[in-house]
Parts: sequence; C-alpha cells; structure tokens
Amino acid sequence: MKVAIVCDWIKDFGWAEMVLADFLEIFPEADIYTSVFFGGENPIFKWRKITTSFIQKIPFLNKSHKLALMLRPLAFESFDLSSYDIVISSSSAESKWVITKPDTIHFCYCHTSTRYFWSHYHEYLNMMEFWILNPLAKWLMPKVIHKLRQWDFVASKRVDFFIANSKNTASRIKKYYNTDSKVIYPWINLNEFKFNEKKEEFYLYVGRCIPYKKFELIVDTFNANWKPLILVTNTDNKLFRTLKAKSKENIIWKINITREETIELYSKARAFLFPVEEDFWIVPLEAQVSGTPVIAYNKWWALETVVDWVSWIFFDEQTASGLQKAIDSFETMTFDSEVIRKNALKFSSENFKKEILEFISNSSSK
Repeated sequence: MKVAIVCDWIKDFGWAEMVLADFLEIFPEADIYTSVFFGGENPIFKWRKITTSFIQKIPFLNKSHKLALMLRPLAFESFDLSSYDIVISSSSAESKWVITKPDTIHFCYCHTSTRYFWSHYHEYLNMMEFWILNPLAKWLMPKVIHKLRQWDFVASKRVDFFIANSKNTASRIKKYYNTDSKVIYPWINLNEFKFNEKKEEFYLYVGRCIPYKKFELIVDTFNANWKPLILVTNTDNKLFRTLKAKSKENIIWKINITREETIELYSKARAFLFPVEEDFWIVPLEAQVSGTPVIAYNKWWALETVVDWVSWIFFDEQTASGLQKAIDSFETMTFDSEVIRKNALKFSSENFKKEILEFISNSSSK
C-alpha cells in the first residue's frame, strides 16, 4: 500500500520529529508532505521524497509558523494525495486538514487539538509573540478565530481514525472534535540516558521558553528561595531575555546546549521541575529514566505516567507559593532512584511502533 506522512512543519528535531522517525521506520517507502522543510542534513530525511507547500517559497513567513497561520489551512488543502492508500498526519496544528479520496484511509496521530484555537486560546491571546506586530495580531485574532475553529472542526471530520498521544489529548479530541480516539503513548529512547543514584544539589527544568511552559513561575519561585537552579532552553526570544535579566545568581541559564549535556544534567539533578499543563509528559519521563524524581503540577493526566507514589511530588496551584510548598515537602523525603527509573521503562520505541502498526493494520483491514 502506498503511504504518505503529513507533518505540520519540519524545522528542527523535537518530539514530533522523533515520532516521524518512527513512522518512517514502520513505513520505509512513505513520502513526506509538510508546510515547510528545514531539516538540513538529518539522515532520517536522506533520499526521502519531501513535498513542501507554497509557504516554503515565501521569505520570512517560511521561518515563522505563527505568522503563516492563515496560510497553512490553504497549504495543506492544496496537497494532491489522490495516489495514496493510507495517509498518516502527525498533527498538533493543521496537517490533519489534508483532503483525501473516499477510499484513502486517513490516520491522525494527534499530539493535541490545535492549542491556539481551543484549549490555550486565551493564553496565546494574552501572550502574543509577534514583536512589533503584537497589537495588530491581538486585534485580528478574535475576529478570525471563530472561522478558524469552524474550519478546524470540519477538517477533523476528514480523519478516519484518530490516535491520541495520551488520555489528556483524547479528552480534547472528544471535546473539541466530538470524536473518539485510540490512545497510544509516545516513547523515550531508554538507552540514551544515564542512570545516576548520586545527585547534586541543583534543581532542573528543560523546555522551550514560551508562555505556557511557565518559566516565569519557576524564576519567581527560585528568586525567592535562593536554591540552585539550572534552566535549559533552545529559545532565544523576548521572554527568555526578560527572565534571564531578572534571575538572581542562584539561577543558571543554559541555551542551545547539546543533547549530551542535557542528558548529563538529567542524571545529576536533585529533582526535575514540571510546572506546566502538558499534552503528554515526555520530559519528566526522561528525568525519571535517569533516576531523578519530579516535582510537577497536579492534573489528573499526570497519573498516566505515574505508576507509584514514590517518584513524584505534586503541587495543586500554578503559583510560586504552591511550587514552594511542594519543594519544602520534597526536601523532607527520600527517593529510590531504581524505583523511579523502573516507572519509565514501559515507554519504549519498540512498544510504540508495535502498537501503531497493529492499530493501522487492523483498522485498514476492516
């Protein structure tokens, strides 16, 4: 069967690209369609047939997926996928909007329902990242968002089978698209990480420095408690520069460090901080497989990655005082690094690929 894999965009090698790499192992002859491609020399794209949209040829817009928002629906609907038997969209935005023939089966591996249309709309509206265009964007967004939501809902009906990366995402798919989905959890490369029972004194947080990742909450907390903290990001933007400027000496920022350096920090940290409401908790699992306990914001979907109650400490309010109470409790407890690591071992690439292939094979044969 001829297979196409459709991605929102390919600009760096993050979690969505790791999922894409697994899909390409399952379907080695698959073609790739995406709005823009800046994959460089990454070997997973070598010899691949990659089709990009008209956005690729538009200077400046091709490097900013935020500014290209109004063009991406048109871009994905313009792809001709009529020669494919199976289409797989890996989507947290508009790639699921592609149009297929009635006899083509469209599977969507959904990382989240389009966040800036639905679950996090007001947060995005209040924290625009369009620089000098922020006033224009804030004025325009409420005027177009209703139409975009309608468009997104209609596009969701083009999907034959949704696969959600978590129960949290499955609940969003049900709420916003009125559609059921199969939950297949993502994976982490278990062999990539260092297990270390001996921990140092610093706390750690890793992520993109964007509003919903709650870097500001962590900076405010550690500015007050003066405990050693390392923050790792690959995002050099206004928010990063503002928070770095207000950080006290106990807070060390590391930007654009290597994956190997980040893995080393995972293994040595006293605890990993996770103050964010996330679609699925990949980064805390990376800390756990390194034997590092996690202090996390308490939402019910956190329990999807928690098998025991000796690996995590939770806080109920996304405030500095809420996080500080959790840190105070954490420092009175002891943790078993072996038990912490054991929790993460079920999230392997092999399990992910096996479940994906079984679901697609069984659904395609019906």
